[in-house]
Amino acid sequence: MTELLGYSGRFLVPAHHVLPPLTIALMAGVLLPRALARSRWAHRAPRLALTVWALLGLTLIASVSLTALQLLLPTAGSHRLSRFTEACVVSGGADCGPLLPDGSAGMDTRVGAALLAAPAVPAVFAVALVCELLSARRLRVRHAQVLRLVGRTRPGLGATVLEHDTPAVYCLPGRAPQVVVSSGALRVLTGQQVTAVLEHERAHIAGRHHLLVAAAGALAAVFRGLPLTRLARTEVPLLLEMAADDRALRRCSREALATALYAVASGQAPHAAFAAGGPSAVLRMRRILTPHTACSPPLRTVFVALTAAAALTPLVLACCSVPGITID
Repeated sequence: MTELLGYSGRFLVPAHHVLPPLTIALMAGVLLPRALARSRWAHRAPRLALTVWALLGLTLIASVSLTALQLLLPTAGSHRLSRFTEACVVSGGADCGPLLPDGSAGMDTRVGAALLAAPAVPAVFAVALVCELLSARRLRVRHAQVLRLVGRTRPGLGATVLEHDTPAVYCLPGRAPQVVVSSGALRVLTGQQVTAVLEHERAHIAGRHHLLVAAAGALAAVFRGLPLTRLARTEVPLLLEMAADDRALRRCSREALATALYAVASGQAPHAAFAAGGPSAVLRMRRILTPHTACSPPLRTVFVALTAAAALTPLVLACCSVPGITID
C-alpha cells in the first residue's frame, strides 16, 4: 500500500503517473468522437475528418498502452521512464540511461508485467487488423470466383458486367481489384452517369479504402463499447463514400453523379465490397447537389494543428511522469 501511494515520509496522490495517459485515453475514446460525429464540417471535408478519426484511434492505442505501463511500473521505475525518454529519445540516442534501478538484473515481476503489457495493446490491435483483412479477403476471393463464372468483362468499360435486372455498381478492392456493373445499371444509366459511378468505385480502389474499414473493425474488436469504436464503424464508411464522391466529381458533373446514385440506390453489394448506392445514397445526393463551402481557413488551421499535435502524442505521453502532489 505504501508503494502504491509512493510513501517516502509523506504520502503522494495515488497513481498520479497514470492520470495523464488515462485522461488522453478518455478524451480520444469518449469525448472527442462524439464531438466529431456531431460536427458539420466533417461532411464538407471528409478526407480531413478521416484523418482525425485515424489519429483518434492511434492516440487511444498509444494512451491505453502507456496507461498499462504506468499502472504496473513501480513509482521509481515510472519516474525513470520520464527521465529515460527525455535523455534517450530527445537526445537521439546519444544519452540513454538505464530504465530499471539495477539494469536488467533489477527487473522484478511487476516491471516484467509492465514491459509486457505496454506492447500487448498495439499487438492485439495488429492481430485484430490482420484477422479483419484476411476475413474480408476471403469473401472477396469467393465472390471473384463466382464473377468469373457468371460475369463478362468489357474491355472498353473497364468493368465486369453481371447479368441482373437491379441497377447496381460496386467494386472489390484488394490485390486484384475489379469494378462490377449490373446489366440493369447499364440499361438505365447514360454514358456520363456510367462514367461517374465508375470513377466513384475507382476512387475506392485507388485510395485503398478497404484498409480504413478494416482498421475501424479491428479497433471495434479490441475496444468494444467505446463511443470511438461504435461511431467509427458507421462514420468511417460514410466518409469514405463522400471522399470517393469528391474524387469522382473531378471528372464528372454533379448532376450526372447524383442521378446515377439515385438510379443505383437500391442495388445490393456483397460484404467487403464498396457499393455506389446503399443506405447513404440519399444523404450523399443531397450533399452533392447542395452547394457548400469548404472548411474555413481558421477551422482548417485548427485541425492541421491538432493533427501535428497528435503526431507528437506518443512522445508527450512517454514524458508525462510528473512529480506527485504531496499531502503533509
